[in-house]
Amino acid sequence: MTGTALDASTLAPLLDFARDLDLSDPAAAEAALEEAFPWQGDFVRGLHERLRAGVAEGTVCHKGEPPMRWSRLMRPDEESRDFSVDAVLMSGPGPRHAHPRGEIDLCLPVSGEPRFDGREPGWVVYGPGSRHVPTVTGGEMLIVYLLPGGAFERLEG
Repeated sequence: MTGTALDASTLAPLLDFARDLDLSDPAAAEAALEEAFPWQGDFVRGLHERLRAGVAEGTVCHKGEPPMRWSRLMRPDEESRDFSVDAVLMSGPGPRHAHPRGEIDLCLPVSGEPRFDGREPGWVVYGPGSRHVPTVTGGEMLIVYLLPGGAFERLEG
């Protein structure tokens, strides 16, 4: 991967794979993602480089304020295989929300020893109907998240 473009062609392998991934068993989905796109593999490293370059250029995670800056990379449509794809740069808590159809997260460290919801950097999957207050502790993390159908429900409290 070269340049900083984050588009359907860059993300196509992940989008194609995720389209058929069963999110109802998050642990199995995480294992499948790690096998297809290893944490130390070229695809994840290249994506991490492009995202960090996009942040530095002000084209990725350019909305909001710390502890949570974000950007929409793709809307759910045919090209994105019906996923919304967003990036968030986090160093604290985000809004409480639910995932009606599940969520796929690729959590990439930026500084310190960050953890996302207590988890080390890497793949994190939430099953359909799950809910949480997404929180990064111990540093800063860049997270790419895929939502099937763009389904997201903000919750009170």
